[in-house]
Amino acid sequence: MLCGPRSSQYRRRRGPGEKHMSGVVEFVRPAAAAAKRRAASGARRQPDSGRYFVQALARGLAAIEVFHDARALTLSDVAKRAGITRATARRLLLTLCDLGYAATDGKLFTLRPRALRLGYAYLSSMGWSEVALTHLRELAEIHGETCSVSVLDGHDIAYAVRVPATRHGVMLVPAGGRLPAYCTSPGRILLGGLPPDALDAYFETAVMRPLTKHTVHTPAGVRKLVDQARRDGYAFTDEELDYGVNCIAVPIRDATGAAVASLNLSAPSSRLRRRDAVGKILPDLREAARNIEMAIRNLPGRPMAR
Repeated sequence: MLCGPRSSQYRRRRGPGEKHMSGVVEFVRPAAAAAKRRAASGARRQPDSGRYFVQALARGLAAIEVFHDARALTLSDVAKRAGITRATARRLLLTLCDLGYAATDGKLFTLRPRALRLGYAYLSSMGWSEVALTHLRELAEIHGETCSVSVLDGHDIAYAVRVPATRHGVMLVPAGGRLPAYCTSPGRILLGGLPPDALDAYFETAVMRPLTKHTVHTPAGVRKLVDQARRDGYAFTDEELDYGVNCIAVPIRDATGAAVASLNLSAPSSRLRRRDAVGKILPDLREAARNIEMAIRNLPGRPMAR
């Protein structure tokens, strides 16, 4: 059976553009929308990049990124999603197969575990993932719920470190997984840390849609909640991403005070109500965030950067 890394997977009710796999609903972004999101998030060439831009490298990376929501793709799928010709896609994919990053059965292509090295290289370069993991484990043990550290990547949040719940009944997105920023508490924390012009650019290009009947998905509504999260120093979401799942998040700041990451705890809505989350869990989240910040600043040669 073909298999490969799957990112941005989460459970909820199916709707247009979704498929059902092994009892888990997996959201499938249309190719055009995915290309638009990549371009809007800064994947385009910079105006002055002609002196150094290596198009072959850019196309190779694009051929890897198109697997973000699919286990296996045909040659035509990759070409369409990456915006390249079939001939170019074939050369790139066969090269990735030769290098051990991909595999094929002659018709379908999949990523191989070696591709994880690209993501792990980023986590290792941050230096503070081990520090954060220690505090996440402590939080998860105390509260019995899933705890995570995430960063903003374009229109999404990407989970850098994640410790699953010690109790059952909460969805899991693995480290490296992605979720929309507009409807998640970590996303609203991180959007609140953007400079005004960057935040304006986000709202001009982000695609927002209701994932549940509780999802706030208008630019005005999301901006209001982002502003509130910035003022309050925390964000809480109530079944906006998925039915039955709530989440509370706080910022992790660098030496300048900028929010460069977010620490959050997620749990079934039956176990995580706003009043209890703010009164009982928020103080522990803030303490853990402060401990992570202090530990990071003491790491030699490992400054936290945006």
